[in-house]
Amino acid sequence: MASQDPQGQINKIFQDYLPGSPDLPSQSKPIEPTKAWKHVQPPHSLPPGLEYLSQLDQIIIHQQVELLEVILGTETCSKYEIKNHLGQRVYFAMEENGCFDRNFCSPIRSFTIRITDNTGREVITVNRPLRCNSCWFPCYMQELEVQSPPGTIVGYVVQNWDPLLPKFTILNESKEDVLKIIGPYATCSCFGDVDFEVKTLNEMSTIGKISKYWSGFVNNVFTNAANFGIQVPVDLDVKIKAIMIGACFLIDLMFFENSLDGL
Repeated sequence: MASQDPQGQINKIFQDYLPGSPDLPSQSKPIEPTKAWKHVQPPHSLPPGLEYLSQLDQIIIHQQVELLEVILGTETCSKYEIKNHLGQRVYFAMEENGCFDRNFCSPIRSFTIRITDNTGREVITVNRPLRCNSCWFPCYMQELEVQSPPGTIVGYVVQNWDPLLPKFTILNESKEDVLKIIGPYATCSCFGDVDFEVKTLNEMSTIGKISKYWSGFVNNVFTNAANFGIQVPVDLDVKIKAIMIGACFLIDLMFFENSLDGL
């Protein structure tokens, strides 16, 4: 009898899970030792501007193509549209840093990304310091801070040392571990999507994923523009959802910043 592929079962769950559904299919729910990543909050207690995130189980992040970057090949500040599963823009994100950082420290560059809602109000701030991106420097690996509203820290994304796999931990505002993100051994998309799985702390259950979507040969060769999707439980704490958006930006710059990485 042929063995069943656990990864295929996980993917099947997400294929059957329609956006807006109240929860994962009951027969496919993983047994988890803790629900620390779930936190039901009344609307009035949510960080200002994050109320809409409480309704989302799928977030699309689309990087805008910069004409100057295409023509001259120079690195410009990244701009992103953050959308719901219907393609409606929910937030707009813009990177802030210096020209030197963008062009000489590109994959490991420091940045501040300001995320605004459709009224122009800043609702999330993502800060990334200049740090190493190599397993040879385990004491100075990547770290990212997320604030919402600006000035109030809601959590962090910290890279974990591993000789083979990209691994990250999502921490809350008290620097307590909440979730893990584990990527594939090869982050080259090879004409397909690349999935970073979101797991519980024991790494036994997969509750979501961050996917880098294949954008086509021409787009991937001549631009750095990327499309990402975040799939999470609808009842995930909105602060953790905000941190997941920050994690998506970090993954983009670490693994997909160079235009040929999509091949």
